[in-house]
Amino acid sequence: MSLFDYTLKELQEKLHNKEITVSDLVEASYNRINEVDDEIQAFLTLNEEEAKQQAKQLDEQLGSDASILYGVPIGIKDNIVTKGLRTTAASQILENLNDPLYDATVIEKLKDEKTVTIGKLNMDEFAMGSTNENSGFKKVRNPWNTDYVPGGSSGGSAAAVAAGEVFFSLGSDTGGSIRQPASFCGVVGLKPTYGLVSRFGLIAFASSLDQIGPITRTVEDNAHLLQAIVGHDKMDSTSANVEIPQYADAFKQDVKGLRIAVPKEYLAEGVDPEVKEAVLAALKQYEELGATWEEVSLPHSKYAVAAYYLLSSSEASANLARFDGVRYGVRTEKRVDMLDMFKQSRAEGFGDEVKRRIMLGTFALSSGYYDAYYKKAQKVRTLIKNDFEKIFEDYDVVIGPTSPTTAYKIGEKIDDPLTMYVDDILTIPVNLAGVPGISVPCGFSKEGLPIGLQIIGKHFDESTVYRVAYAFEQATDHHKKRPTLGGDK
Repeated sequence: MSLFDYTLKELQEKLHNKEITVSDLVEASYNRINEVDDEIQAFLTLNEEEAKQQAKQLDEQLGSDASILYGVPIGIKDNIVTKGLRTTAASQILENLNDPLYDATVIEKLKDEKTVTIGKLNMDEFAMGSTNENSGFKKVRNPWNTDYVPGGSSGGSAAAVAAGEVFFSLGSDTGGSIRQPASFCGVVGLKPTYGLVSRFGLIAFASSLDQIGPITRTVEDNAHLLQAIVGHDKMDSTSANVEIPQYADAFKQDVKGLRIAVPKEYLAEGVDPEVKEAVLAALKQYEELGATWEEVSLPHSKYAVAAYYLLSSSEASANLARFDGVRYGVRTEKRVDMLDMFKQSRAEGFGDEVKRRIMLGTFALSSGYYDAYYKKAQKVRTLIKNDFEKIFEDYDVVIGPTSPTTAYKIGEKIDDPLTMYVDDILTIPVNLAGVPGISVPCGFSKEGLPIGLQIIGKHFDESTVYRVAYAFEQATDHHKKRPTLGGDK
């Protein structure tokens, strides 16, 4: 049995019983990376020397009061700033950001818990993409079959956990970028309520939508990782000052009497029959556990994709203006004058998808078009938020597929961005409304690719989301299955 098959509780028990050491865990992580990452390509930067030194120190300091995360190797998405450890957001324009001067708040919190950062994980450039094919360096591959995409933008974060390279990871979610790759890679990924986790130190894509969240093998481990990174942060003006519950307490309750809403739009045309079948089977499982479900409607969800891409691209246009070769980013060597230097630095540093969204956002914010596009999209966002609030008056959670399909082949959709944008239709409304959502494995396709179940909760009610996800996980064994790297190979 691999160390990566144990839960956090089991690992801590082994550490305290002296059956394993922190050094053993770190060594196992790097051994696995050396074994499979040439195939998966989940990591952009490794932290091996420092991680092994830290592991030795933690072995000497282990006490009875150690955190449940103590000494456990973690991977960090490369848009989360790590002091002294290269951070690029998978973009050529930040290729030379080798020694950041500070840690993101979530990294400071993880250091307090004594986790060990193994390295920085690959992603779509500036978190813009759904397949991880937009990385400025290399494409991540799905551990279940390396001919397929792992999802994005947190594809490296999900693939590394699924492949057993790290025990858990941090990703970021702007329109589904944690949940969709979690679905494609057969792991557990949570997008918390907007404002629950500090964004300080997260390289911004769309500031009103971005949220850092945990990716793990199990729901319980996910709750423990979330517990470590939540909380109000004075360095983030959007950070919510709310009371933080003990998320693990949610696992003491069952789901008898729970009321589930299933939007008819989430199982409509465009959802793969195998995905729909797996979700309906999950709902039947909930019935057996004592919950009830009814079909409802989220009438404005059909406008979510259009509203999202206008809003997120507009915010990206503003956020990425700072990357100009002067204040941030690589400076071109081909400049003629100052204005040419700005143009050439950005032209060389940004990839096609980033340029596409900057141009769309700049257009939507421009004089004469602001009211027609950006302002209208904000009004639609409010309608989508109101749809969720109305449903949550009568129901405890909303359930549906995480993605309309399973993972698709590398190169299959990259040349058709509009089709890829539409594939995010089931995750985007959650970000627009600011509510929490989790993806848990709920089955597999005939090709052996994972299917994800999405559970959506009320604002700051992650406890109920975890309770519902845990009940399903305990009643099934989908989360116990492990990929054979390379699929049929």
